[in-house]
Amino acid sequence: MNTARHTASGSLVHPLREKNTPQQPAAPQDENDEIDLGALLATIWRGKWIVAALCVVAVLVGGVYAYGVATPLYTAKATVILEAQEKSVAGLESVVAGLSTDTSEVNSELEVLRARGLMGKVVDRLDLVSDPEFNIALQEPGAVSRIKALLISFLPGGAPPPPLGQSRERDAVVSKLLEKMTVANVRNSLVFDITLETEDPEKSALIADTVAELYILDQIVVKFDKTEPATSWLSDRVAELQIDLENAEGKVAEFTASTALVSVEALRALERQLKDTRDRITPLVESSAGLEARLAALGAAETRAERTDLADDPQLARIWQQVQAGEGGEAAFDARFARILAQAEVEVARNAQQIQSLQEAAQSLSQRIEAQGQDLIRLQQLTREAEATRLLYEHFLTRLKETSAQQGIQQADSRILSNAVVPIKASFPRKSLILALSAILGIMFGIALVLLREMRNNSFRTAEDLERSTGLTVVGQIPIMPAHARSDVLAYMRDKPTSAAVEAVRNLRTSVLLSDVDNPPQVIVSTSSVPGEGKTTIALALAQNLIGMGKKVLLIEGDIRRRTLNEYFKDVPKHGIVSILSGEKTFDEVVFRPAEFDGEILPGDKSKVNAADLFSSDKFRTFIAELRHRYDMIIIDTPPVLVVPDARIIAQSADALLFAVQWNSTSRSQVTEALRLLQTSNIRPTGFVLSQISPNGMKKYGYGGKYGAYGAYGSKYYTN
Repeated sequence: MNTARHTASGSLVHPLREKNTPQQPAAPQDENDEIDLGALLATIWRGKWIVAALCVVAVLVGGVYAYGVATPLYTAKATVILEAQEKSVAGLESVVAGLSTDTSEVNSELEVLRARGLMGKVVDRLDLVSDPEFNIALQEPGAVSRIKALLISFLPGGAPPPPLGQSRERDAVVSKLLEKMTVANVRNSLVFDITLETEDPEKSALIADTVAELYILDQIVVKFDKTEPATSWLSDRVAELQIDLENAEGKVAEFTASTALVSVEALRALERQLKDTRDRITPLVESSAGLEARLAALGAAETRAERTDLADDPQLARIWQQVQAGEGGEAAFDARFARILAQAEVEVARNAQQIQSLQEAAQSLSQRIEAQGQDLIRLQQLTREAEATRLLYEHFLTRLKETSAQQGIQQADSRILSNAVVPIKASFPRKSLILALSAILGIMFGIALVLLREMRNNSFRTAEDLERSTGLTVVGQIPIMPAHARSDVLAYMRDKPTSAAVEAVRNLRTSVLLSDVDNPPQVIVSTSSVPGEGKTTIALALAQNLIGMGKKVLLIEGDIRRRTLNEYFKDVPKHGIVSILSGEKTFDEVVFRPAEFDGEILPGDKSKVNAADLFSSDKFRTFIAELRHRYDMIIIDTPPVLVVPDARIIAQSADALLFAVQWNSTSRSQVTEALRLLQTSNIRPTGFVLSQISPNGMKKYGYGGKYGAYGAYGSKYYTN
């Protein structure tokens, strides 16, 4: 049989060079920006074990951190409340006014609670400078710190920093305390939460209570500082009024002694009577203002707490305590307060009547005294001035005493609402939360890894994908043969003639023979891009299948560098095609006829001669031409295209070239480069063989329903 074929024009063309055109470009893929949610979920489900493994690893890491590495921290909280109040001194504006409830005052108190001055007092009282948790200088350096110090020591000028002074060390401790403390205002209230988080539960509670205590004490100290100027001013004013009073009384005595009256006893009696009357009017007028103010305050009071404070009634206070304790008594409280309010109204009316009566009597006496002459009027004026000075003096003297003793000035504007409770459980780390977040992160990283692996995958999983990428036909799809060793492949094909793998080989055989019906290929080359893609198994399986058709088949081991046929057969001769081409042996002396194989095998043998030079020789081409007359079919197993040029050289003498591509393994770049090398030799593969297909893998990737041998219905036709 000739190695060339006649075309219609009568010219000779090599079968693998009939289409000496550049490789057909891959068909453009449809661009679709939409995300296939089903495919995405299927991809994630295929990598479920990776996701599960990363989730377990992340949970283990989180567990190690939460239960072994992280230092437990305990949180304690003390609560203080800001009480708005106003207390006046001497009838003037408050010496120390109570705090208002607007936002600016609340924010100001927040800043006071966070002030470094207050924190410094806490540090000094609790001696936190001696606590390693707050004083970093007392902590044992960790491994990272020691390595850092060691590296710095090798640098120029890398001497360790000098120790901090006491002042800077205290400032650092104050800063550390501020980091561990949180002050927050409860929304829509005057309540402040002082929260401390340390490594010791008792320490957290102690520091929180100390901050609250010193905060309130600081308010009292500030009030005392403000009281001193007020007391000093009142003292000076009282001394001045005392001198004025003495001068006014002296003028009265001097005028009385120097004036001769018509009836001194009567005038004095009238004066005494008038003086007594006015003396009675003056306190009544003063008390009238207080009674009216008290009545107005009682009437304006809206809450029971305010009414209790303003009424100053022991019985009402007891009833209010019962109401606060939840024991009832609201009706009794309201009734008692109504009586107090009515009594205040009666007192105001009675006082007004008394003032009116006394004022009428004083007016009558004044008219009588006025008639005695201008001297008496002058005396009265002097007397009134002295009385006024005396009243003012007594008023300021009373307020001076009140200023010194008034407790309201010395009370803080805040009080402790609740002391800190020693925590039982650590607030950090939150182990369950850490484990949950670790699991979530593990799942996220696992999904990302699965998707990244899927994106980076550039292998072939379907014949359609391979054809679209290369522009060449896929003539066969061979699944993985369930053989434990290469020597079991023939046994499996012989024992399972109706298996999916054997049927796939039959499909391959049919495709090869029908690739050119008029001139079926006689010499077939099996190759691949890289080793391990199943080209030898394909050559052997195809030879076995052709033998089943009654063909006389010769299997040639063209990969003489590796010699893999001895892994399929026992007792393979050492001599082979190299010995024949070198003339050392004849064909009949080296041809191998194993018992388990009905065809003949021409093994390869090692030689010092380069294999590419050997197959490029005229002897090899002549040898193949002679074999065409002796055998119906000749299958040549060649080395990978990307490794050595042997396959391209041997293909020059062949009729068909089967190119094996391992399923889900061989990269697109490897296949493209191999095709490029074949194209440089004007060789076009007859077709691809997608080898070592995993049926479970095809189903896993969602292709099982498209390809018969791997679909669910295939089990009815194949005996695997």
